[in-house]
Amino acid sequence: MLTAQRIPAFDDNYIWLLTRPGSLGVAIVDPGDAEPVIAAVEAGGFQPVAILITHHHWDHVGGVADLLSRYSVPVYGPARETTPHLTTPLQEGDRVELPALNASLRVMDVPGHTAGHIAYYCDGGPEQQPGLLFCGDTLFAGGCGRLFEGTAEQMHDSLSRIRFLPDNTRVYCAHEYTEANLGFARIAEPGNTALQHRQQKVREQRAAGQPTVPSQLGEEKATNPFLRFDEPELVRAAEGFAGRNLAPGAEVFGVVRHWKDTLD
Repeated sequence: MLTAQRIPAFDDNYIWLLTRPGSLGVAIVDPGDAEPVIAAVEAGGFQPVAILITHHHWDHVGGVADLLSRYSVPVYGPARETTPHLTTPLQEGDRVELPALNASLRVMDVPGHTAGHIAYYCDGGPEQQPGLLFCGDTLFAGGCGRLFEGTAEQMHDSLSRIRFLPDNTRVYCAHEYTEANLGFARIAEPGNTALQHRQQKVREQRAAGQPTVPSQLGEEKATNPFLRFDEPELVRAAEGFAGRNLAPGAEVFGVVRHWKDTLD
């Protein structure tokens, strides 16, 4: 079974090491900083076999050059963005084969946060194990990325396709934003009891210094307002903020994203 080791970086970033028990090979996902990655690789006696990039922002690519000075590995990343040291450009439908990990990852185009953002998905296989989704800054636990380069329509489409993945998918996003995200979610959907319970759990986790990532996609579908753009309570709340009737879907999503931006 594939697993992912969390490497904290900067103030709230997570870099991920994709691993498989019994193998020393690892794939490095979104290394914004090389130093903590090198420390984790050396501590585990690992051998990097690939670097996987979701988008071009510095806190996701800043460590690539230093890592390549130590490890001769391919660098996978979005075809529609300029990424330093990229060796293998990827787009929707491509696959990343990692023989050392006995893993095959499907590439998904998920623009919105940036123009060419991609995600990597590894399904659970015939054993129905939880799939793994490395989604960078597209989907967060309890939230989603800001629209820096893409449109609300693009991000809505990206999140809609993520929403079709199985509920037991583990969501490996790149930031520890969950507590703040759920604070906004309660404003947007105060009657959601699943959200109330999740917020309390997350508060306890953070008070104890524990991470809240990865999350489970089924929980995101039940509590994350950016995946709930067709839920009646959220539609009514978005209409109240906008002061007009809205069509469920991309229009509601765009208003909810703008609403959160005004509070950040």
